[in-house]
Amino acid sequence: MATTGLSADPKEYRERLAEQTDQQLDAWAAELMRDVAIRRGVRKVVDDFRHAARLDEAGFERVFASGGGPPAVVGRDRDGALMVPAIALYALVPGIRSQVADGRQRLIDYLVANFAELVYV
Repeated sequence: MATTGLSADPKEYRERLAEQTDQQLDAWAAELMRDVAIRRGVRKVVDDFRHAARLDEAGFERVFASGGGPPAVVGRDRDGALMVPAIALYALVPGIRSQVADGRQRLIDYLVANFAELVYV
């Protein structure tokens, strides 16, 4: 598992993620978003990403749009929770990098926060 960046626990996983290239981290984050959206829903991805990346709703919208997500598709579900189309979740990855100085670290935080999801997949 060492060559993949995976590990048996979140602490070691964080350490291994820190050794990965930006390109690899970006790919893993986008893939995780897709996989979680399929299994658990887009709302889970939005909530988890906002929490791990420390973004309020306005910050999330800014990150989404700056990453190439069309601002017009940001909306709310029937419960009033912030939503975007599953097909556009990838925009969060380049968006977080463009909007905050520690975008790489926030992507790592997102991956580690979802360690149990990743192990499940």
